[in-house]
Amino acid sequence: MPRTKFVCGNWKMHKTVAEAVQLVKELAAGLGDVAGKVQVAVAPPFTAVHAAAQAAAGSAIEVAGQDVHWEAQGAFTGEVSAAMLAEAGCRHGIVGHSERRQLFGETDEAVRKKVGALLAAGLAPIVCVGETLAEREAGRTLEVVDRQVRQGLAGLDAGALGRVTVAYEPVWAIGTGKTATSAQAQEVHAAIRKILREMGGSVADAIRIQYGGSVKPENAQELMSQPDVDGALVGGASLKAKDFLAIVKGALR
Repeated sequence: MPRTKFVCGNWKMHKTVAEAVQLVKELAAGLGDVAGKVQVAVAPPFTAVHAAAQAAAGSAIEVAGQDVHWEAQGAFTGEVSAAMLAEAGCRHGIVGHSERRQLFGETDEAVRKKVGALLAAGLAPIVCVGETLAEREAGRTLEVVDRQVRQGLAGLDAGALGRVTVAYEPVWAIGTGKTATSAQAQEVHAAIRKILREMGGSVADAIRIQYGGSVKPENAQELMSQPDVDGALVGGASLKAKDFLAIVKGALR
């Protein structure tokens, strides 16, 4: 069976509650016959998660958290647990995003623990991996991605692994306007699927691997037409309904 494409908009530190609700309503109204054919999610800032989930109720749009703490509760000022995300209406949680790794020191071990917390709360992890420009230029892309996938998903059985989405996001392409070519993306996505197959056997054939990194309406269709590119994790272009809907619809062409 072909894998259903999965497109998720990561809004990062954008959108007030009112703006988030408005954007969700615009997206829900614009999906048309794409609803049900492409899995669609948005990841608002924590303050807007609940309102966005309520606005999305009854539509094909799902909600994701942008991060999570691995503990269920405790003295962790500023953090949010998986159970809190689930209660607020999330169905997914993003972990290991390059901005969390680069700016906030998130490690592969932290990613592994966060993946476990999301799964335990019934949420589906979107696990980001990807190399920096220096690592790519040094020919270390596959080495870096191999480490991030294996360590971030360590200890999961095939059933748990099957609930995970992997997002390949080359750090040098995030917010820079640069995008991996479709061939570059396919090469890394195929390598990731090979790793997943080594970890979980045939379940790897059902795992979605998204591409992220300056995904735009102009390049989304070509990227997602590659055999191992199963959707997109979209940053800036997810902040405007017209652009994000164009990307979602490009997943079917």
